[in-house]
Amino acid sequence: MSKVVFDISMSLDGFITASNQTPEKPLGEGGQQLHAWIEDDSGRQILEEASADLGAVIAGRKTYDDSVPWWGSDGPTGPARRPVFVITHEAPSDVPEDGVYTFVTDGIESALEQAKAAAGDQTVSVMGGASIGQQYIAAGLVDEIGIHLVPVLFGSGTRMFENLGGEHIQLEIIDVTESASANHIRFRVSLNGDGP
Repeated sequence: MSKVVFDISMSLDGFITASNQTPEKPLGEGGQQLHAWIEDDSGRQILEEASADLGAVIAGRKTYDDSVPWWGSDGPTGPARRPVFVITHEAPSDVPEDGVYTFVTDGIESALEQAKAAAGDQTVSVMGGASIGQQYIAAGLVDEIGIHLVPVLFGSGTRMFENLGGEHIQLEIIDVTESASANHIRFRVSLNGDGP
């Protein structure tokens, strides 16, 4: 059975984008430093290990719209061409030819069901943005949360952990890897304080 992982890069003060986002700078002014960890040796190793077991990706429409100019038809996994399920109210009219994208208009549960079917026994990665991540976490549909905690304080931008409801969500640290450009922390999500 596939595991569902929400994975995101975040500033120390909890932002997944800096302020002043534009189509040319979807991560905001200076926001690209959230992904600088991918360039160091430990970051590349973490990315390779995660990619090895990746079966499918779930993304929100904003993430798709912001990223498709860079992703092209192959999606975020590049030549591996893992299927990407984009949650949206309406499928876009202009999509890359021979792309890996499926547009899901009937909710997060449907997207997850389709992604799990495509992934088989491999991991389903929920990559965001913030709204999609919040919806999956609040609904109790995430098994693990991976945070790439970058040593920067943005002060403003897109906050990650808002809109999760009033219940506490218990997490268990299962791995911490330090690098010069980020601390990579993996948490197991516990339901109602119990184990998985």
